[in-house]
Amino acid sequence: MEDAELDVLLRNDRYPRSAAYSARWMVDNAMGPNPVWQAEALTDVMSLEPGMRVLDLGCGTALSSVFLAKEFGVEVWATDLWIKPDDNLRRVIEAGVEDQVRPVYAEAHALPYAEDFFDALVSIGAYHYFGTDDLYLGYCSRFVKPGGRIGVVQPGFVAEPGAVPPPHLQPHWKWDFCAWHSAAWWRRHWEKTGLVTVEVADQLPHGWQDWLQWNEACDLDGGEPGREEARMLHADGGRALGLTRMVARRNSQPLHSSLTAE
Repeated sequence: MEDAELDVLLRNDRYPRSAAYSARWMVDNAMGPNPVWQAEALTDVMSLEPGMRVLDLGCGTALSSVFLAKEFGVEVWATDLWIKPDDNLRRVIEAGVEDQVRPVYAEAHALPYAEDFFDALVSIGAYHYFGTDDLYLGYCSRFVKPGGRIGVVQPGFVAEPGAVPPPHLQPHWKWDFCAWHSAAWWRRHWEKTGLVTVEVADQLPHGWQDWLQWNEACDLDGGEPGREEARMLHADGGRALGLTRMVARRNSQPLHSSLTAE
């Protein structure tokens, strides 16, 4: 597909900052729903200031890290287990942000950082791979300064499904989708620790449509994530699936919080 055609397919007025980035660059480095759009959606509700130290946890091909560095002047530790740091360093250098983005190879449960080092932690399309563990927030939050923010965007449900996925999703279901949850689930999951105060817990407006637009463009270009996920999103039509967005502030001292029914 010609680059100009791809630019048209991925035009999305909801993400004006992302429009400055090459659609070809985003598609050729795709890993799941568009991480640049998701990073922009997160920063709509999570403030970042120049010079902040940001942990981009599960950064994949570091597109979100490059975006945050360029748009907000932050320093980013682009941390991932699946993508080697030399691959990400090449992209970082090509983007001209090698003085701001530091690629790091690390597993999410073995982070090589000092406690209270970061002003913020972000995770785009990755937190559900490790963060459903009841104890994980207690581990990762200690790397964020008290008062610092933790923000994630990831696939999720509008409302928690039962033990069996909705019938219209069953033909498309993969077992690891069990890690997808609603914003209400994630709010309870974080608040019950008393370690953070949740400031935002929502489904990204038009998130499923953005996800579908991205998948269809990638499929037409012959790339990933491909046709099957687009079929699932078409079948669902936003009834059950979307992109879940969370932002919380790390408390100076753990608090006790009450749990509310969904």
